[in-house]
Amino acid sequence: MRGPLSLLIFLIVFVAAFTPSHQAPYALRISCGARNDVHTPPTNTLWYRDFGYSGGYFTNATRPSFITPPLQTVRYFPLSEGPENCYHIERVPHGHYSIRIFFGLVKDPTFDNEPLFDVSIEGTLVYSMQSGWSNHDDEQAFVESIVFLEDGTASICFHSTGHGDPAVLSIEILQVGNNAYNFGPGWGRGTILRTHKRLSCGAKNPKFDVDYSGDHWGGDRFWNSVPTFGQSADRVLTTKNTIKLSSKVPNYYPEALYQTALISTDNQPDLAYTMDVDPNRNYSIWLHFAEIDSSVTGEGQRVFDVLINGDTEFQEIDIVKMSGGVNSALVLNKTILVSGRSLTITLNPVKGSHTIISAIEVFEIVNAEAKTLIEEVRALQKLKSALGLPLRFGWNGDPCVPQQHPWSGVDCQFDSTKLKWFIDGLGLDNQGLRGFLPEDISKLSHLEHMNLSENSIRGHIPLSLGKITSLQVLDLSYNFFNGSIPESLGGLTSVRILNLNGNSLSGRVPAALGARLLHRASFNFTDNDGLCGIPGLPTCGPHLSASAKIGIALGACAGLLLIATCLTCWWKRRQNILRTQQIAARGAPYAKARTHYSRDVQLTRHNNGHENARTAAENGPILLS
Repeated sequence: MRGPLSLLIFLIVFVAAFTPSHQAPYALRISCGARNDVHTPPTNTLWYRDFGYSGGYFTNATRPSFITPPLQTVRYFPLSEGPENCYHIERVPHGHYSIRIFFGLVKDPTFDNEPLFDVSIEGTLVYSMQSGWSNHDDEQAFVESIVFLEDGTASICFHSTGHGDPAVLSIEILQVGNNAYNFGPGWGRGTILRTHKRLSCGAKNPKFDVDYSGDHWGGDRFWNSVPTFGQSADRVLTTKNTIKLSSKVPNYYPEALYQTALISTDNQPDLAYTMDVDPNRNYSIWLHFAEIDSSVTGEGQRVFDVLINGDTEFQEIDIVKMSGGVNSALVLNKTILVSGRSLTITLNPVKGSHTIISAIEVFEIVNAEAKTLIEEVRALQKLKSALGLPLRFGWNGDPCVPQQHPWSGVDCQFDSTKLKWFIDGLGLDNQGLRGFLPEDISKLSHLEHMNLSENSIRGHIPLSLGKITSLQVLDLSYNFFNGSIPESLGGLTSVRILNLNGNSLSGRVPAALGARLLHRASFNFTDNDGLCGIPGLPTCGPHLSASAKIGIALGACAGLLLIATCLTCWWKRRQNILRTQQIAARGAPYAKARTHYSRDVQLTRHNNGHENARTAAENGPILLS
């Protein structure tokens, strides 16, 4: 027994010693519209069933491009459900992520088969779908961005623009290295890299990397092969040799990326790529090289310059020298401001007659939007629920960003000190709202104006409303508010307009509010039958404070309880007396008989002792009991 046990312990220790201790990167894939988890060939990749959405419907899908995952369903968001619809993914570890969204078409001829809409990630607008996106077998069928996620959630929203209903095929959230795509100054948590173009130079078809499971950095990255943007006579090189990824190459680049390359010809020694871009934007350009040409065996045999829009950005690039040998990868990065509508990358030979390149990545640098104060977002969400806000309002995602799509009825301001947005206005008048105002309304501490007039809101005016000292305009007119006006509203020291008319309020108007009339404030308390106490309203009778009213109520309750107790005691006493009289009335003949018998016995004893001569007639008849 000791031998096998020792061997088992040795094997356990051995396996533990050589098992990687680091945790695998986070990878989540969602098949939008799917009711069950899906596995897709050829890698048996797991796509989770649809979850985390804020609205919409699921239906069958048509894949617009062969680069999209082989999934069969989409989730689409009709405008009637609101202009903003989102996926909120919880419990996402803090880190750096590549988020990719594929779009599909609703498989129904009655639908507009090419909807146009906007996409935002973490409140930042990253893409606007362009007409014709579904008619190309390239990267227009997806959106990809590299972002930092720090609050444990990932928010991905789709914003209707009135041109069809957004339809989403899949969402992928893949963790990458925390230093991935560090382009230098300006890189960090305030920026998002939006994929503009990714080319696998020399590859005939778009392809995914070997690792499709996302278990390694950069796994499941595909490189779209686009016509060479240059000469048709360019030569394509491929190799199956092992490529060395040196310490200068981040580990999120796959080795297979460098096993193809495009090389120039004798007639056209330059390689040139030209692509359309948006003007006046910053772009981060990543160039990938590997010397896989067998005719080059050492340093100095191939040297070239790299020009971007005519300016020399890299001089005398020697791949072998800079990477450390042949079949070794090299990555160069440059960030430039493009003022025009095109970006041209040119490789010009300096030594040798040919230039070579393996891949090109172009990212647009997008400044990440600051978010809205989280406590105010939560307050609006509770207000949405309490008022039963109609679906057409949406109110999903962040209320203030992206700035192109703020929530309907919500006004925002930016706090340059805290670098956060806050809510300074609500305009929800005449919207058919019902329900009540929650106490959490006070969390909107920056409100300056709020108009909820001409709805059907019921209940009391929240006491906490008086805590929003920044309020200047408060209009709650023509609703169904009841009860008294809270004394706390006297704390609204900045209020200029207060309309409470057309409700069912009662009681005395707080004196502090009445004093505001002397400061040219405009108040309207009419059409409330029970209000009194300021000019224009009926005169109040003896007015008691709230505490006095409570005391009187408690005293009245105690008095009623005492009266009830006394009445109960009197009633029980009366019942006892009546019961005693009834018993006495029923027992009278028996008591009388006993009395007569006792008296006769006594008389008999007396006569026997003193007058033995008395006759029976004199003693009277014998009593029979």
